[in-house]
Amino acid sequence: MSVQFEERRKIFKLDTAHTTYMMGITNEGYLGHLYYGDRVKHFCGDEALRLAEYPGPAAREREKQAFLSVFPFEYPTGGVGDYRESCLNVRNAKGQNGCELWFDSYEIMEGKPGLEGLPASFGNEKEVTTLKVVMKDPVLKLRVELFYSAFETEDVITRNVILRNEGNEPLTVDRVLSAALDMDDQSLEMLTLNGAWARERHIQRRRIGYGKQSVGSIRGVSSPQEHPFLALLSPSADQKHGDVYAMNFVYSGNFLAETHKEHMGNVRMVMGIHPEGFSWALEPGAAFTAPEVVMTFSSEGLGKMTRSYHDFFRKHLIRSPYKDLDRPILINNWEATYFNFDADKLLGIAKDAAACGIEMFVMDDGWFGRRDSDNCALGDWVVNEEKLSGGLKKLVDGVKALGMKFGIWFEPEMISEDSDLYRAHPDYAIQIPGRRPTLARNQLVLDFSRKEVRDTVYEMVYRVLKSADIDYVKWDMNRYLADLGSLSLDAEHHGELFHRYVLGLYEMQQRLLDDFPELLLENCSSGGASFDAGMLYYSPQIWTSDDTDAIERLRIQEGTELVYPMSTMGAHVSKCPNEQVGRNTPFETRANVALAGTFGYELNIAELPEEDRKKIPGQVARYHRFHSLIANGNYYRIHSWCEEEPWDCWENAEKDGSRALLTYVQVLGRPYTLSRNVKLEGLDAEAEYTVSKIQDGEETPVEGTFYGDVLMKSGLWMPALGDYQSCLFVIERK
Repeated sequence: MSVQFEERRKIFKLDTAHTTYMMGITNEGYLGHLYYGDRVKHFCGDEALRLAEYPGPAAREREKQAFLSVFPFEYPTGGVGDYRESCLNVRNAKGQNGCELWFDSYEIMEGKPGLEGLPASFGNEKEVTTLKVVMKDPVLKLRVELFYSAFETEDVITRNVILRNEGNEPLTVDRVLSAALDMDDQSLEMLTLNGAWARERHIQRRRIGYGKQSVGSIRGVSSPQEHPFLALLSPSADQKHGDVYAMNFVYSGNFLAETHKEHMGNVRMVMGIHPEGFSWALEPGAAFTAPEVVMTFSSEGLGKMTRSYHDFFRKHLIRSPYKDLDRPILINNWEATYFNFDADKLLGIAKDAAACGIEMFVMDDGWFGRRDSDNCALGDWVVNEEKLSGGLKKLVDGVKALGMKFGIWFEPEMISEDSDLYRAHPDYAIQIPGRRPTLARNQLVLDFSRKEVRDTVYEMVYRVLKSADIDYVKWDMNRYLADLGSLSLDAEHHGELFHRYVLGLYEMQQRLLDDFPELLLENCSSGGASFDAGMLYYSPQIWTSDDTDAIERLRIQEGTELVYPMSTMGAHVSKCPNEQVGRNTPFETRANVALAGTFGYELNIAELPEEDRKKIPGQVARYHRFHSLIANGNYYRIHSWCEEEPWDCWENAEKDGSRALLTYVQVLGRPYTLSRNVKLEGLDAEAEYTVSKIQDGEETPVEGTFYGDVLMKSGLWMPALGDYQSCLFVIERK
């Protein structure tokens, strides 16, 4: 079994294929962390709890505070003497803060229960085993259920928490994180994903010092500035070597991911809903479910961590029927037209695209209400027939007649003050009465914590989608939450608004998928502000960034690929000079970089040079040739251009080693330089391979005999290239 309990020493042991997690119960009932690392066959002792370093329970009463301040709690609480970062702070009916949990019972179950109203991983009885540990605070009459689900094949353990008020008085939860991990100091380093709009998820790595070091969001979304992911690394850890402890949060709202190195040098790692601005009234008999954290451990560096996450998300989180399918290659009209279009112009773009083999046309912002700029009409989801003469169905039918699918853009979470919806229902917007709200893009956020608001917006979206044969929806969200005020919540419950908003968003997206089960949904939030595991539960792909420049995308996509499958990344070929940075890059390089994600185009084909236009059919064919390999194979990061040498390289390999695709980008050329050697991974050492180079649209066999062990140990030679140039290498087993 992957979950065991040794009754004599009261130790739980959770095993995956290559890792083991252990925790133990003290005689008085504390639950403490013992071990997380490489798989071990036997149960360890309880030495890691350091019980021998303190007097026994009876004598310990005199110095209980000193004991609590160093004990490696499995789920630490605040207010009773542990001054490190807590996971749970609860106030009683008198407003007094203090919570102390004691072991009550446990249950081991095959499979994994879902989380009501929240995205969560899933697996059948053969794939996952779940341990439920029940802890109780007898003073508060609070029941805390800790869930640990061991996904054996993927080396993943998920964790979540459910609180239940079993008393007769209300409780107030001021803080409820989903996971903690206590460990000895190992000179650890901290890896996070940071950035901003148009430069999301850049990899940051730094040494952990004393005190608290964290990333988080209080913007109402997971945000481009900081990401709900945290890894602690041994100092020498790289792609192939070293220990990695990682947590990823399955949630799309405010989050906190933190390490706390305390006075004795030990390190606590926590993750969950950000406590700033959060409180939850837990009435008698009520329950609160905290979102899920996905943990993995690797002793083989970041590469093994990445492949564990990729396999896990592909198999146990993404549900879409498109998950294992080639995605239709789309063209989006945004950078081609912005708001300046009519039906004829859109059909012209679609005709040019269809002639090149592009498979779906997506109509972006500007098709509804009086939307001729980004200053008005959000919330008025009614087709503007002055722009689309004959209505939406006529346009969709025209696109379908070209043999293409049709997609459409919405921003359902937003409202403009200059809109019919706002004039009728100004109270639908999140705002504080009497205070002029803070605008962003001249828009406000709808109060999705209210059912009547969700119903009103959803009915408009539903009618549009029912009016024509629509295959794809891009769901955008272009600003953060501020001026937190809601008519539906009184003062006692107002700290619930952030979380209730996210729950409302999830309900809306689930409703959309229930009504349109074949729909391809792509989430977007001003680019990648909501690229998180919670959104992947509803959409198999997310717009990675509004920055479509191929060179900038290298860093953005590297950070995203560190955690998420490549098939989840919306990636398009756009025009040059690039809209975001003004850079000119070769058309071939733009396509090679976009090939790493869900391939598409963001331009007007009629404006392309003829030489570039002729390359599109080959790029389309190349996407379909390699999509299953990129989407389902193993990903290996060979080199990052953020390192000393300005070149970038990654590999996708079939899990059986039968085929691989190597992408090589020379970010900056070097004068008087030789070819460069690159060592591949994931091949069959004993097999013989053919190697072909794809450059400038031409595929050329590389002469010679190539055995797997030679390619992995001796390497493959890359040509000397100039600025922004790139090529692909196809490696296939004979």
